[in-house]
This record gives sequence, C-alpha cells and structure tokens, in this order.
Amino acid sequence: MNKNKKILLAILVLVFISGNIFFGLKYYFADQALKTAREQIKEQNLNEKILDFSIMFVDKVLKTKGEVSFEDRLKLENAVRDINNQEILDQWVKFTQSETESEAQAEVRNLIELLLKKIRR
Repeated sequence: MNKNKKILLAILVLVFISGNIFFGLKYYFADQALKTAREQIKEQNLNEKILDFSIMFVDKVLKTKGEVSFEDRLKLENAVRDINNQEILDQWVKFTQSETESEAQAEVRNLIELLLKKIRR
C-alpha cells in the first residue's frame, strides 16, 4: 500500500504541476492578447481625435470666409492639445504663428499632411 500511495502522490503532483504550467501559459498568452488589444484601442482613439480635429479644422478654418472667431480658435487649440502629440502641436504652433498668408498656407498644407500621416500609421 505504501508504494501505491507514493505512485498516486507522484501522479497527483505531476497533474498539478502540468495544470499550473498549462494555466500559466494560458494566462501569459491572454495577457499578451490583452496588451495588444489595449494598444490597438489606444491607437484607434488617437486616430479618432486626429480625425475630429481635422474635420473641425476644415470646417472652422478652411471653409470660413472671414477671420476665425476666438471661440473657434479656442476649440481648435483644445482639440489639438487633446491629441497629445508633440509633433502635431509643434506644426499647429507654426501655423498659428504664421506672419504672412503664403506662410500660413504652406503651414496648413504641412499640418494636413502630418495629420494624414499620423492616421495612416
């Protein structure tokens, strides 16, 4: 009987170790999938913010006939800061600090190109 108990105990230990390895691997792969999903959601949210800003920019700046109102400029500024991307913010600042119309037009083209490239990635 003593020998049978040892064999049974060894089998149980093997089963428990195998189970721990199996569930450990399942946990690891599930954790990796979760990290990937979180990164994709983060990227999708960033793209959504960039698109929202782009649409607002076209509506409030490119389609306007006159000067952009203070309220609209504030909305645009908040939206571009909400994107939380230094490169986009730097390009926005270049646009807003343009001194001539031709310089502003060039910076608008650069801003739109940058926004599209950020979405593409």
